[in-house]
Amino acid sequence: TSFSTPKKKKRDDGMREHVTGCARSEGYYKIDKKDKLKYLNNSRAFAEEPPADTQVRTHPPLTVGEQRRLLSSFTGSCDSDLLKFNQLKFRKKKLKFCKSHIHDWGLFAMEPIAADEMVIEYVGQNIRQVIADMREKRYEDEGIGSSYMFRVDHDTIIDATKCGNFARFINHSCNPNCYAKVITVESQKKIVIYSKQHINVNEEITYDYKFPIEDVKIPCLCGSENCRGTLN
Repeated sequence: TSFSTPKKKKRDDGMREHVTGCARSEGYYKIDKKDKLKYLNNSRAFAEEPPADTQVRTHPPLTVGEQRRLLSSFTGSCDSDLLKFNQLKFRKKKLKFCKSHIHDWGLFAMEPIAADEMVIEYVGQNIRQVIADMREKRYEDEGIGSSYMFRVDHDTIIDATKCGNFARFINHSCNPNCYAKVITVESQKKIVIYSKQHINVNEEITYDYKFPIEDVKIPCLCGSENCRGTLN
């Protein structure tokens, strides 16, 4: 397996002469330092010399006011929901879940949250209506009292019962401090909880479930002044 290869000769034009007649069968060539420096110097000189038919134009640096106007125009032309969603992923709000006076567990703010801010994304498994009906029956058979399903549109439902985040602990309120909104990020629909007003530290985060009206009523325990009495 160890054999010496004949020394490759160079032609007058600088190209190597292939002994076997095929460059692929001879492996890699070892380039001399002189040839490498010669090639680098030639390529660098070619890159530094601009073509004769091109004009090099230099612009003065933008002022602070021009930079702000440019940034504001860029921000206004983009989707604000997408920008806010990226900010939410970069810097998550400090939240905690603990016992709630409304119902069982609840989600509480650990820092002040200003109005019209993204609080948290409702995360779960995207399923179809048929699968949601099957899972709802299975959850009842397993003894799971609450199923955390959130409808996105007519065909898609987010199930956070066994695969979700803290957003599933948010309770309903007839006078909520947040609201849910469906946004589209990279052609995928997502549910994000927005703040309606300023939220103080240790204040419970709530939103209106907006359940459809049904004959079998679910009692509401939010305790607000304008409580409707039922969730549906």
